[in-house]
Amino acid sequence: MELYLDTANLEQIKEVAEMGIIRGVTTNPSLLAKEDPTVDFKQRIIEIHRLVGGHVSVEVISTDKDGMVREAEEIIEWFPEATIKIPMIPQGLAAVKELSARGIPTNVTLIFSATQAIAAQQAGASYVSIFLGRLDDIAYDGIAVLNDICEIWDVQGYDSLIIAASIRNPLHIVESARAGADIATVPYNVLMQSLKNPLTDIGLEKFIKDYDRYLTERQKSMLI
Repeated sequence: MELYLDTANLEQIKEVAEMGIIRGVTTNPSLLAKEDPTVDFKQRIIEIHRLVGGHVSVEVISTDKDGMVREAEEIIEWFPEATIKIPMIPQGLAAVKELSARGIPTNVTLIFSATQAIAAQQAGASYVSIFLGRLDDIAYDGIAVLNDICEIWDVQGYDSLIIAASIRNPLHIVESARAGADIATVPYNVLMQSLKNPLTDIGLEKFIKDYDRYLTERQKSMLI
């Protein structure tokens, strides 16, 4: 399972990209709205790709097929490497069908059920994004839905890549990998939290103290 970063913050992307643990970035209008509104949208996306390379999903905001296709064409003109993020609505599926026929990769977002995921796959989606945390928010089991979708993909041999999205905690990352998701797109704070363990900090502190003690004892022995 690959890790993507779910953000539009360049400082966060740069920090995590330098660790070498992410293979792409996903964005959406909500994430972009959190950033500096004076920064040009196109410039921000291109800079994200420069930092990370690999996958960058760029979301359309139209809700009709023609509008989504038109936006996708415009995005591809200035950013040929883009994957076009399309909402899971009937008009979105129609747009996915047309874009897929043109060889333009798509990421169908806001998927909350196996039937929606199957429909997106049939329309030609390159990626299907399953929103775990938002399902948990309304007392559904997001991981159970993801497990169902991954099992269906194995049985049917579907080729759309499964993205575990709306990740809320490190356990979501573990369970997504266990389920068989191809990708987990993770917010910065959750990803950083997943890298920490108190035993690591305690162990490192002990190593440093032991080495300092060794150096002190060695210096003493050389004075004798």
